[in-house]
Amino acid sequence: MKRSIIALATAAAFSVSAACAQPAPEPPVESEMQGETIEGASRVAPQSMAEVRLSFAPIVERAAPAVVNVYTKRVVRQRSVFAGDPFFERFFGGGGMPRERTQNSLGSGVIVSPDGVIVTNNHVIEGMTEIKVVLNDRREYEAELIQADPKTDLAILRVEADEALPFLEFANSDSAEVGDIVLAIGNPFGVGQTVTNGIISALARTAVSVSDYQFFIQTDAAINPGNSGGALVDADGRLVGVNTAIYSRSGGSNGIGFAIPSRLVQQVLRSAIDGGVLIRPWLGAATSTVTADMASALRLDRPAGAIVDDIWEGGPAGEAGIRAGDVIIEVDDEPVYDAQAVRYRIGVRGENEEARIKYIRNGKIRNATVTLALPPEEPARDPRLLEGRHPLNGVTIDNSSPRFNEELGLDPLSRGVVVADLPPRSFAARQGLKLGHKIISVNGRDIFTAAELDRELARPATRWEIEVDTGSRIANWRVGR
Repeated sequence: MKRSIIALATAAAFSVSAACAQPAPEPPVESEMQGETIEGASRVAPQSMAEVRLSFAPIVERAAPAVVNVYTKRVVRQRSVFAGDPFFERFFGGGGMPRERTQNSLGSGVIVSPDGVIVTNNHVIEGMTEIKVVLNDRREYEAELIQADPKTDLAILRVEADEALPFLEFANSDSAEVGDIVLAIGNPFGVGQTVTNGIISALARTAVSVSDYQFFIQTDAAINPGNSGGALVDADGRLVGVNTAIYSRSGGSNGIGFAIPSRLVQQVLRSAIDGGVLIRPWLGAATSTVTADMASALRLDRPAGAIVDDIWEGGPAGEAGIRAGDVIIEVDDEPVYDAQAVRYRIGVRGENEEARIKYIRNGKIRNATVTLALPPEEPARDPRLLEGRHPLNGVTIDNSSPRFNEELGLDPLSRGVVVADLPPRSFAARQGLKLGHKIISVNGRDIFTAAELDRELARPATRWEIEVDTGSRIANWRVGR
């Protein structure tokens, strides 16, 4: 059977509510286990069947009112099924007028502020024109979208209420440990609010293609379609993550669910409340995950960390003394096992904050303190719509810069001229040109800026040779005679 990562929005829309149980208070600092005293223990296994039977109800009672249902809809226009058929167009005048239908979707959300600020998944509200929020006590509100961030698959909503709303406080997701008890609260399949329990199965999962910032908490608490945007809460009833996807063969829960860590949620939330554009700090370095072959060549004891492939001159990493070939193994005392983990650890920090980097150079461990900055826009943007009798007619291009690359999810140190937009039915699109592709040369002349490309295409020609960097290979176009 086909396995897939499934975002958890669903089109179901029922209204039955459910309740579940929840965990006991944290055990005392000193606890006796098999006749031994454990001093300073903050997490211990249950000591008796009486403790196992303790209820999760107090935590649910505190957390559940802050978890909401998010109903969305939009009107889509469909062409008649006869459109494009010569027979029916001849007798029925082109197949008739386009028909409209309403498309509905359902997800979950979490109130994180008493003034009605709500966190959900971007894929729950993306492209929708109406958003309605229904609280656990059945109060309904029209919601306003105040920020959407496809890179993290998060969206921030706001509702206007006459009184303070119940909300969840944030837990520090960096303090979470594998084995911690968690509860997942949401609206699976539209059956109504449902609570399930489990443990944190893994941390820092990065091989999950759901968002650009791939760094997830994995849990075995049952979550299903409709849980998107719902709460993953810890044993204190605080928000440790926002449920976003499952790994499934059938579309239902197989005990492998993923949640966006609360630290990343808080960063997006701060940006939305401040009303600014979310621009994350950068390291000023391109990194890649250390493989087993790399580890052997670098004489490392195991494949872990991220090797620095390139440095932006004058960037934060370069100013701190980090060089190409160094292997980053820790950020702020947190181990990093791949390039995605480095990106996450840097991305959740703020501008001008300092990050402690531990790295290996020539077999020796070194430390650096990096002052983070926003990615520069060098060279400046220069968007141009290319028009004329040439293969790139209708394509919009722009100068590549670290900030531009960050927005498009490209190599942060990439330079040159990038495709920023193109009509889906244009000649260039039919040839395979896509957003993010780079134009390297035209008729043997190297291209470095949008202005240079515009000038080269303005030259009269009957034959065009265009080199395109797709990210995985160099494509050569030859058009004309």
